[in-house]
Amino acid sequence: MLKQSVQKFFLLAVFIATTLLAGGCTDISPPVEDKPERKVTSAKFDDIYKATDTWLVQWYICGTDLESGSGAASSDIQELLNVKLPDNVQVLIQTGGANQWHNNVVSSTAVERFLYNKDGLQRLATLDDADMGDANTLADFLRYGKENFTADHKVIVFWDHGGGSAVGVCLDERTKHFLSLNDLRTAFAAVYEPIIDNPPFELIGFDACLMATYDTISSLEGFTRYVTASEEVEPGIGWDYTGWVGALATNPAMSGGGLGQAICNTYIDACAKYNLDDTATLSVMDLNKLPELRNAYESFGLEALRTAHKNPRNFFAKFSRGAAQAENYGGNTRRTGFTNMVDIVDLARTNKSLLPNTSDKLIGAVQDVVVYKTTGGYRARSEGLAGFHSYSGDEQSLVNYIKLDAAPVPQKLLYYYLIYGKLPDNVIPLLEGDALVTPVPDRPPAERQELFELKDLQDMPVKLDKDNNAFVQLTPEQMDLLASVRCQLVYMDADNDLLIYLGSDADIKADWKAGTFTDNFRAVWPMLDGHPVYVEITEENDGYNLYSIPIKLNGVECNLQVAYVYAEKKYYIIGARKGLDSNGMSDRDLIKLKSGDEITTLHYAMTISGDDQDFTQVEVDTFTIGDTPQVKDEDLGNGNYAYAFEFVSPTGDSVTSDFVMFTVSNGEIVTNINE
Repeated sequence: MLKQSVQKFFLLAVFIATTLLAGGCTDISPPVEDKPERKVTSAKFDDIYKATDTWLVQWYICGTDLESGSGAASSDIQELLNVKLPDNVQVLIQTGGANQWHNNVVSSTAVERFLYNKDGLQRLATLDDADMGDANTLADFLRYGKENFTADHKVIVFWDHGGGSAVGVCLDERTKHFLSLNDLRTAFAAVYEPIIDNPPFELIGFDACLMATYDTISSLEGFTRYVTASEEVEPGIGWDYTGWVGALATNPAMSGGGLGQAICNTYIDACAKYNLDDTATLSVMDLNKLPELRNAYESFGLEALRTAHKNPRNFFAKFSRGAAQAENYGGNTRRTGFTNMVDIVDLARTNKSLLPNTSDKLIGAVQDVVVYKTTGGYRARSEGLAGFHSYSGDEQSLVNYIKLDAAPVPQKLLYYYLIYGKLPDNVIPLLEGDALVTPVPDRPPAERQELFELKDLQDMPVKLDKDNNAFVQLTPEQMDLLASVRCQLVYMDADNDLLIYLGSDADIKADWKAGTFTDNFRAVWPMLDGHPVYVEITEENDGYNLYSIPIKLNGVECNLQVAYVYAEKKYYIIGARKGLDSNGMSDRDLIKLKSGDEITTLHYAMTISGDDQDFTQVEVDTFTIGDTPQVKDEDLGNGNYAYAFEFVSPTGDSVTSDFVMFTVSNGEIVTNINE
């Protein structure tokens, strides 16, 4: 086969793309000394192979807008080219899936294959264009590697966007198709026989967002010993290919676990270099431990299903409150979109009193499977493996999840029950058995039942306590309808005939035992360099809350991610990121704010006197930031503010109480309610 040397051309072309990537979206910033420290697992992986063993790393690069927009794939290929490989390590690359490549080597109109070895980078083949989001394209690449290369150990890495269990990975920018988890298993099974004790791959990795999920590793059982992936959204720089491929080149005797550890360590170090490690996660899963995890996860789901069947409203309300407090990934708000991914261990921890028989077993099983992990300071409760939880109550997300062959049946039925309000008739007799082996319908039942009808809470009267604080009092039956209670704040601009929605927060005094929820209004609100912003809480944590703030950054709409640390009573700006796209794929570019950036605050408004039916997004303030932009609670100033308690159901629906009127004048707050 003719092999054309292309490395020297690639080095010249990628220099520009690499410079743009490092100097634009991922600007190097000095580390913030007082932010929470990242965590790295203590683990030691012994070398179990011979130094002369051969390795083949297959790299499936679906370039998508990450490449056409900022040259991220080209930059990572350049990182690979910085490594001098020994005779016994080779990297086989397939490229495609992008409208435009930021180098003068890779074609934008064809699928291409390259080999990088001790002799440098060589083009092996230019093929007809193909859909990188199609299982057949992946199977062809797997087959090509199997038939043309022999190696003692094989690795394959998927590079692109990811969307978690209900979506998948590798979105082809041209076709808008992506690989579901079923597609992944179909492609591997078309080429390899799954063998639990001796799988064909040593490690399968995902340099993509949100792919460290139970359903991912279950889909790959029999095809790999280890999986390395991230629970959270990855920053645009992705993995450090100089670092981890260099580690393999230096020590080909390492195990797949040791290689996964090298990937994690070099990744978090690279994130820290660019000050992008705050929410970074990466973990290594040992699939040899998967059978025990499967048993524990299904038992957890079955206990949940049985408990739900006894009293569905009460169960789902409490279970969803636990999920609201658990670490979740990708945003999960109305403005950013919902990935519906939650840390499995944290979900079990927050629901241990509700599911006492199986929670500890599940926690232990996950911790056995996850043999190594690293987490940023604001992902402190990450245990390395996520699962599906329907934060949104979205039917399409549920259908996608139900269609996953690897997803556990009890969990499928649990969320079917949550969203449709009833179980399939053929399931109920099986609830007393030890297992559920039954098809789960991927369409609604003929008659749906609404478990969480909130109409009685709409415009619920608000009262004043003896200290003149506004509060609502809920009955146990009303609390059984709710996953959370939050507050909403609206500014009433009478001069301009506008109601300006400032957002929602968890800053209320909540007594779930008594059913009493009291305002904590102090006439302050988060502001960015003195400008009020719309905020939406994404996670309530023991030590910090995470918020999403919609803005335009240099004219591009995105969401500013902010952490509030309780102990310091201080906000930290993590960075800006776009929301999920229409396919449910997350955006990887975490943009660090820098001096000279133009910010436009985005709010939601409606007229006071008009017949508007809903709030409309509006641009409010445009300003240029300096060297140290800050978000902090500041005085709202004189004016009239409408405040309501927001009641959120386990399926994501919400209504509000009557509005309380706060009039602020020179620091004094006067409270008025409708009576």
